[in-house]
Amino acid sequence: MMLIGKQSDITPSEITPQSVYQDRRQFIKAAGFGLLATAAAGYGLLPRHAWAAAEQRKKITGFTKTAYGADEKLTPYDDVTTYNNYYEFGTSKSDPAEHSKLFKPTPWSVAIEGEVKNPRTVNLEDILKIAPLEERIYRMRCVEGWSMVIPWVGLPLAQLIKWAEPTANAKFVEFVTLDDSLRMPGARVPILDWPYTEGLRMDEAMNPLTILAVGLYGEVLPNQNGAPLRLVVPWKYGFKGAKAIVKIRFRETMPQTTWVKAGPREYGFYANVNPTVDHPRWTQASERRIGGSVFSPRIKTQMFNGYAEQVAHLYSGMDLRKNF
Repeated sequence: MMLIGKQSDITPSEITPQSVYQDRRQFIKAAGFGLLATAAAGYGLLPRHAWAAAEQRKKITGFTKTAYGADEKLTPYDDVTTYNNYYEFGTSKSDPAEHSKLFKPTPWSVAIEGEVKNPRTVNLEDILKIAPLEERIYRMRCVEGWSMVIPWVGLPLAQLIKWAEPTANAKFVEFVTLDDSLRMPGARVPILDWPYTEGLRMDEAMNPLTILAVGLYGEVLPNQNGAPLRLVVPWKYGFKGAKAIVKIRFRETMPQTTWVKAGPREYGFYANVNPTVDHPRWTQASERRIGGSVFSPRIKTQMFNGYAEQVAHLYSGMDLRKNF
């Protein structure tokens, strides 16, 4: 059940390419929600780190609180964890929380591929040893016109990149997510081109704001929010945040990402939050903050989601209308 207490200002048909919306009934029927395979329960849960390996809503210990977003009003936990876009578990906002209950993301490993000195597969436990965990409070702006403020726990992506030792040919980083129809019922239907794939330019990936998140609100990352490992890039629209990452691939060429393939006129590779560049079917000039009163006014959207000071230099001289 959604706990947002108000109707969206955007109709369901506006949220995704129209072909995706029109196929929703078929999607739900074919995916078989409510009939998740009981075999999924055979998977273990989360890795050992400075936290307990048990069920969700377990505290993470040993992370450092930072000054990022210290003055922000947080979106309530219940809203953050029940209002989600995660099509591998369903197309409605409440579907991921409901249909990811049997998803148990362990054992978990990530393949480091492409333009690196030593391609390898690494366990999540070892990724968590690369750098100390930090709490970063970031604004999250969805391309659909709504937003949240989330206290993520994670590690800087730049630290993993340095550890991976990419070659001089590496200009982009591609993130490939889990494609498993047993554990992810939505992946049974080709509503998108699975596996979900995203990418960043190397300098974007190395920016200090970019993190790999393993938790939120000081707790283990819930399944519906991308457990056990997701990308967080706060100056970009939320769809850039690849969830349940299983491959990090260093490339010389720009990867073709999932939403660009699904709707190239509507979703660009850069996906920088830009209030001056509207989506073809709605304005991006303002946003609705999830968790507020039904009578709360819309908020004016900030360029780069308010992080221009840290990231505007990455796009100096670029046409941000053409490179949306």
